[in-house]
Amino acid sequence: MARTRPSVAKVKRAASPSRSSSSERAGRNKSAEIASNELTDLVLRACGVARDSVFNVRDFLANNSRMAFLAIKDCEKELDQIERRIDEDLPGAISRVGEAKARQLLACLKFITDLERIGDLAYSAAMQLQSRREKLRARDSQQLIEMASLLYGMLEKIHQGFEKRDISYARSVLQTDPEVDLLCHALFQRHLAESGADDSPQNFDILLTAQAMERIGDHAKNLAEELYGMVEGRSLRHNSRKLSSA
Repeated sequence: MARTRPSVAKVKRAASPSRSSSSERAGRNKSAEIASNELTDLVLRACGVARDSVFNVRDFLANNSRMAFLAIKDCEKELDQIERRIDEDLPGAISRVGEAKARQLLACLKFITDLERIGDLAYSAAMQLQSRREKLRARDSQQLIEMASLLYGMLEKIHQGFEKRDISYARSVLQTDPEVDLLCHALFQRHLAESGADDSPQNFDILLTAQAMERIGDHAKNLAEELYGMVEGRSLRHNSRKLSSA
């Protein structure tokens, strides 16, 4: 009698663990890449907002424009919102990326800190002048507008440099910063020389405005140094003089 072979039930094999984990890992990497790019785009947007804020400071100084004042206020609020978003999202994103992306995200964190302060200082400068009753003297107006023009140019270069990852823009910013300092110091020295017993304390707001604008220049300098570090992978904090004189 012929023997029959027992039937063997077909067993459905589970997906290979290595293949499944590889797929999941690829998905996580893609998600981390998207989050990293979104944060970088936010910083690029913040660069433009800070630049526009200083542009409106210049317009406010030149034309006493109410619209310019409101625009400065809106820029300050938007920079606050961007900083909060980056503070919330960056820790999770940085833990899921490689070293190069992590360095870029750390630079983004430093960038937004300086950009948010620029928004605060621009609004502070505008508030000082908004509450002023008398019109600015021509010499004061001229020097403050000149400072604002230099700062606008510096922040435009920061925006371009961050977008293009080009350190030549950082070099230009570092070369311009001393010009802002000189204008601020010249304004202070002139007011001190002109002050006397009958000098009105109302001119103090002009000095505070100039000081706020000088500090914007300091933050722009910080941004230039961070841009260099992000592109070159090494800090410029102790060598900025070398780059600015190159």
